[in-house]
Amino acid sequence: MTARGADPLTKAEWRRFILGARRALGPGLRAERAAALTRGALALAADVDGPVCAYLPIGTEPWSAEGVEALRAAGHEVLLPVVPAQRGPLDWARFDGALRPGPMGLSEPAGPRLGPDAVRRARLMLVPGLAADRRGVRLGRGAGHYDHTLPLVEAGVPLVIVLDDPELVAELPAEPHDHPVTAALLPVGGHTLLGGSTAPRPEP
Repeated sequence: MTARGADPLTKAEWRRFILGARRALGPGLRAERAAALTRGALALAADVDGPVCAYLPIGTEPWSAEGVEALRAAGHEVLLPVVPAQRGPLDWARFDGALRPGPMGLSEPAGPRLGPDAVRRARLMLVPGLAADRRGVRLGRGAGHYDHTLPLVEAGVPLVIVLDDPELVAELPAEPHDHPVTAALLPVGGHTLLGGSTAPRPEP
């Protein structure tokens, strides 16, 4: 699904389409894809010398909380996001295995808050989303937290969106505030570079 007649889909239409496709996946296939994504995340993080910023998937999002725990069990320092009360960049906390309820039905790390600038220490960013295109345009849920957060990440740090394979598409609608990602992690396609270049992204 890429167009409505001759017109490109809007972001809202893309969101409805992708969320519907995710709901249609059976639990067995979802678990199989999540296991493949965990293997891919561990491979990406294997040579990372520093914190990995990840996230706890919710609902039908690809990947799993078990994958996040696998990163920690492999010896990585894992930072997880904390949703702030106001619109803006995410706060962060170190994941030590303990979680507590957060806003909007989310879980968040129980440890001390490290502040939005903690993301500058990251050496790998695993980012949620609904879709991405080959240029690196990311489609999120519309809250804008990652669009405020990703510009804080140090130049050259991989920004990797975790998706099912069909969610990497040819082209998505983009707006000036949308911050690009540099790669996608897919269950079958694996680590896929985006943006047409293997060079580090420029300074924000």
